[in-house]
Amino acid sequence: MTWVITSLCQEKEDMACVEVCPVDCIVKRTDSDPAWPAQLYIDPEECISCGVCEPECPWEAIYEDEQVPEVFEADIAKNAAIVECRDDFSVPERGEIDAPSPADVEANKAKWGMTS
Repeated sequence: MTWVITSLCQEKEDMACVEVCPVDCIVKRTDSDPAWPAQLYIDPEECISCGVCEPECPWEAIYEDEQVPEVFEADIAKNAAIVECRDDFSVPERGEIDAPSPADVEANKAKWGMTS
C-alpha cells in the first residue's frame, strides 16, 4: 500500500503535505512537460505509507492507493510512473499560499465529477 496524490491537486499545490513528509517522497516536476499536469506526486518507491500527508492536504487530494475514487484511478499509475523519470522531479519548497475555503474544495471536487 502507498499513498497517491490525485488530480484534485492540479494547479492547487498547497504543499502542506510536503512539509510533514518524513522521507521527502512528495515531489513536483521540475520542467513543464505537458504530459505531466502541474501538481504534486508521491514516489511509491520512497513512500513509507505513514499517512501523515493525507490529513494535511487542504484540497483532500491524497488517498491510499486502495481507496482512490474511481474517477482518479489513472492517477495511481501516474504517480507510479515518476519512478521511471525521477530525475525530472524534486521536492518543492512551500511559499506563502492561502488555504482554500470549504466552498473552494467542494467546487474543485465538482469540477472532477466528485459529489458529496
